[in-house]
Amino acid sequence: MDSRAWDERYAAADLVWGGEPNRWVVRETEGLAPGRALDLAAGEGRNALWLAAGGWDVIAVDFSEVALERGRRLAGSLPSQARERLDWVRADVASYRPGAGAFELVLVIYLHLPADERRAVLRRAARAVAPGGVLLVVGHDTVNLTEGVGGPQDASVLFTPDDVLADLAESGLEPRRAERVRRPVAGPEGGRAHAIDALVRMERPRPA
Repeated sequence: MDSRAWDERYAAADLVWGGEPNRWVVRETEGLAPGRALDLAAGEGRNALWLAAGGWDVIAVDFSEVALERGRRLAGSLPSQARERLDWVRADVASYRPGAGAFELVLVIYLHLPADERRAVLRRAARAVAPGGVLLVVGHDTVNLTEGVGGPQDASVLFTPDDVLADLAESGLEPRRAERVRRPVAGPEGGRAHAIDALVRMERPRPA
């Protein structure tokens, strides 16, 4: 989907992804000291908003102007100091080049691209991680097609934790967590079901 298609998708719903931060972002970052964060493919900014409220200086990047404008409006409910910690950038993450070593936290959350494009984005994201910083990648796992609910139905844009580790094998980042995780979602006819996500957390070692 291009930016126009995503603009139309965001315009057709109040909040495509809901207002709460992703549960894995909360789990993996709530113990970190706030610093500089980069949220790639931020959408309406639910994770960026949560981080800013927690003291992070956040750059939220997305190619949908509709999504970014909604994020700006949602930020109006935050205290002024938190709003000032947010920077909304319209750019395609497939070509966006963040500064090297500029961020203590980089998020790539539910960005689904063909493998070669994903690999390029993740490698640029990894270069943006400062010493002692964290890269968190979360997306619908390949097995979600057959064992989970929701998410893209195109296997070519799904991935596994091992795929991410292979993409970043030469990045200089060290794996801290690489696993499949089950996320509760609404199932058919209002029942409960699970989506299966791939989660990888990596860190850049500090100089000795």
